[in-house]
Amino acid sequence: MYLRRILALATTAFGLMAGAAHAQQQTFTLLSPVQPTDGGGKVEVIEFFSYACGHCYSVEPFLESWLKKLPADVAFKRGPGVGSGAWTELGMMYFAFEAMGKLDTLHAKAFEAMHKDNVNLAHPKTRYEWLAKQGVDVAQFQAVEKSFSVQSKLQRARQQMGSYKVDGVPMFIVNGKYVTSNATAGGAAKVVPVLEQLIAMARKDMGAAAPAPTPAPAKK
Repeated sequence: MYLRRILALATTAFGLMAGAAHAQQQTFTLLSPVQPTDGGGKVEVIEFFSYACGHCYSVEPFLESWLKKLPADVAFKRGPGVGSGAWTELGMMYFAFEAMGKLDTLHAKAFEAMHKDNVNLAHPKTRYEWLAKQGVDVAQFQAVEKSFSVQSKLQRARQQMGSYKVDGVPMFIVNGKYVTSNATAGGAAKVVPVLEQLIAMARKDMGAAAPAPTPAPAKK
């Protein structure tokens, strides 16, 4: 009887320890070496993503909601993951959207096309047909995506993936130092809270205080 009680207590203690370890699960990692930032004095957050990535699609609604109230001292940037032929095609499409000033109107639609409507935008012919339906001048788009500017950005994206040690997407880098992802954060819905935690840590690194909240408009 005494031995059974000891074993029961030991099992309970082990379970409590395992539960505590799970609760304290690390939600980010540290990038080594730390990379220089280009946030203009702001906390820089970079998302590496791909339109072909289902996990990127799942986190997008949470990001879009957060970006509408992005703190004034945070600079958010996206970098398409490139490498395979299909992902490079999609990265080229992203940079062409950016160059044409169409990210606001086509970014979310591209995700929806890929993951809701099963439109393979990595295939050039399919992409151009889809773009035409969105009211885009396809000839202009083709010229832009083959331009020196877009090709240079693709090359820089490849270099950045190496520097930031990107081995999967989505991956988020805060101030060139803190790294998180859907899996590390514990799911798509938890990415933004983790990003906010990492931004607060980056502010401390910079010796900066959080910006004051924007006052609500006065009621008439």
